[in-house]
Amino acid sequence: MAQTLEALSRRMTSMQDIRSIVHTMKTLSVINSAPYEHAASAIAAYHETVLLGLHAVLSQVGPLDVGPPVNGTKSFVVFGSDHGLCGNYNEALAAHLTQHMAGGSERDTILCVGAQMTDALSDLGMTPQTTVFPPASVDGIGRLANQLTQQLADIQNSLGSGDMAVSLAYVTRDGPVGQRPVVTDLLPLDPGLVRNLQRKPWSSRSLPSFSMPPSEVFQALVRGHLFASIFHAVAEALVTENAARLAQMQQAEKSVDDRLESLGSEIRSVRQSEITTELLDVIIGFEALKKKRGNTASQPKDVLAETHSGGPRQT
Repeated sequence: MAQTLEALSRRMTSMQDIRSIVHTMKTLSVINSAPYEHAASAIAAYHETVLLGLHAVLSQVGPLDVGPPVNGTKSFVVFGSDHGLCGNYNEALAAHLTQHMAGGSERDTILCVGAQMTDALSDLGMTPQTTVFPPASVDGIGRLANQLTQQLADIQNSLGSGDMAVSLAYVTRDGPVGQRPVVTDLLPLDPGLVRNLQRKPWSSRSLPSFSMPPSEVFQALVRGHLFASIFHAVAEALVTENAARLAQMQQAEKSVDDRLESLGSEIRSVRQSEITTELLDVIIGFEALKKKRGNTASQPKDVLAETHSGGPRQT
């Protein structure tokens, strides 16, 4: 059905408004990514300090045996998105976590970040024990990491055992424009990491010393390691979320531009058709008026001819 010029103009205005919104969302995605990237870099430096402390303790207390938890209980911390406009971010992570948890224990618990992530997990038959809101800015990352660390400590105390496995599930960057869901084991400590710290020689001639009991120092450093790892996972998830949103907005902007170009062509075609129709109406009207004037001008000549010939002929 042919569109009128007025209707096409309204659609063009609406699409231009949509493009303005998409461009704004794309700009916000770029702006929001920078603070989260800086936060990830900052917590990496803090994490190095925690690992240095672990190195100091392990160099003094001797070998440490790291094995799987005795009770076989695992806690998964899942970082989703509540802001939307980033594709199948939550669904892809939920599907990946489902595959990772296949064959697990019924006592496994899930701490979920994001209400939409909770819905995605529920659709796959997994019910999180706790749901918290994701941070709205970079200032909320530290508060969220502290909250999750405390909740994990409460779960550990409720188990009545010092052994508990903790894994983090989030979406990380994969190349310049890609992303992929990952599940990383956080506790117990990676045996490879512990062996490297135990074998690594102390870099200074001044040996480290501490006044607190080694077990308390070690537990405090493990909590620091847990906090830094959760903080980094949150920052990385937020960077990836904004990168995914940026990719979605770029695709939307391209689609809107293509639609605007198509509407512009339609408007030009309809305008040209209306101009052609108006010109044809003018030409047809002019020809009709010219013909009418020609007929009117020829009638007096006939009457005059009859007058000069002595009047009309008699039959």
